Amino acid sequence: MKTELGQALVIDDEINLRESLVELIAGEGFRTAQAGDGTEAVELLRRGGVKPDVIFLDVRMPKMDGLDVLRVIQKEKLTSAPVIVISAFGDSSKMIEAMRLGAYDYITKPLDLDEIIATLHRATEQRRLSLAAEAARPPKEAAEADAPEPKRFEMLGTSRAMRDIFKQIGRLAATDATVLITGESGTGKELVARAVHNHSARSGKPFVAVNCGALPENLIEAELFGHERGAFTGAERQKKGRFELAHMGTLFLDEVGELTPPAQVKLLRALQERRFERVGGTETVMVDVRVIAASNQDLKQAVNEKRFREDLFYRLSVIEIRLPPLRARLGDVPQLAEYFLERTATRHGLALKVLSDEAMRRLLAYDFPGNVRELENMIERAVITAGAAVEVLSPAHLFGEGAAAISNEARANRAFLALPFKEAVAALERELIRRALEASGGNRAEAARRLGINRRLLYSKLEEHKIQ
Repeated sequence: MKTELGQALVIDDEINLRESLVELIAGEGFRTAQAGDGTEAVELLRRGGVKPDVIFLDVRMPKMDGLDVLRVIQKEKLTSAPVIVISAFGDSSKMIEAMRLGAYDYITKPLDLDEIIATLHRATEQRRLSLAAEAARPPKEAAEADAPEPKRFEMLGTSRAMRDIFKQIGRLAATDATVLITGESGTGKELVARAVHNHSARSGKPFVAVNCGALPENLIEAELFGHERGAFTGAERQKKGRFELAHMGTLFLDEVGELTPPAQVKLLRALQERRFERVGGTETVMVDVRVIAASNQDLKQAVNEKRFREDLFYRLSVIEIRLPPLRARLGDVPQLAEYFLERTATRHGLALKVLSDEAMRRLLAYDFPGNVRELENMIERAVITAGAAVEVLSPAHLFGEGAAAISNEARANRAFLALPFKEAVAALERELIRRALEASGGNRAEAARRLGINRRLLYSKLEEHKIQ
């Protein structure tokens, strides 16, 4: 008989799923309680009818949805138990908001039972450590008023890589930490910066974006920190810089690796002391700004090559978000393509078009060196040039007549043919499994279903091919 590990509360309006979760959790050695909607769960917690060590919370429920339950729990301090949010929808805004409100994790349906069990035990271990740490701390005064409701901000992607990014954004949005966003050009670094801002307590204040690589070298400092009248030729009046314009809000420094050494020195001081002087001035300007920086360069290499200050690098990279290239999350391509089709039609007043099955297959076989930006441009160009009479876009509309762009699939097929038989079979298995996992957002049960094999065989193949 298993030792009892604590109590779990399952909140879900779908009775079959709720009871299945209760049975699974009970089998892991937990006492269980359940509620059929958010209102029932809140009343149960208010009355003290249940004192959970972990909570499983569905998002979409009648009367009171999961995010409202989280808000009430946070506002009334009904429990400090970790909350694991579950949802059938990979809505980035809801995922980010759930993490901002203090959720421990966010799991999408269809549920992977192994993932549920692993998350359950991680959450309860975190609960045990938190209670021990809380007992060792002296009491402190209660926190003040709630943070303002964030603006809704939608990002797209249901792959595991993007779900992890959304969770990270949600956790960061609840803090004021400096963030460094890295990734290839076209992966959406500014979108991530805006999401962090729009879900933070600064959401009602300015979001000021500046591309450091687009600023003339002799004007970088004046643009960032402002200048006084007469500071240089053409400075006919005092001008506030981007730091001042972002006061109480967020300053996004894109391509921060392009800053000149003098600008790096002044930026470091502004980050450390939250004050600076305008170019040509002596008055000290105080600011309260959250800085989010981004770069498609390897800043660590730039530090080693003495092109970027080491102390500034560590000041900027308190938290780092690494954005995956689109080729590493091809399962997101159909959703992104549909969004760009709709947006292009709306923006240009054109009839909505769809992609043929072959066009979608070609997109899923392409490696997108320009990432999401390339996909967006490809879709917009195809919609505009296809003409009003065309309703279904073919590969020729996307890649040009004669399929001028050779797909990854074709290159891969040639590579397979060059291998010995056993190696070719193994390589093909690896590729099929990788694509199935990507298309299912990392959910192994769904990947097995797509491949037409049982999960046990899939796990065996994952181990055999050393696929993470």
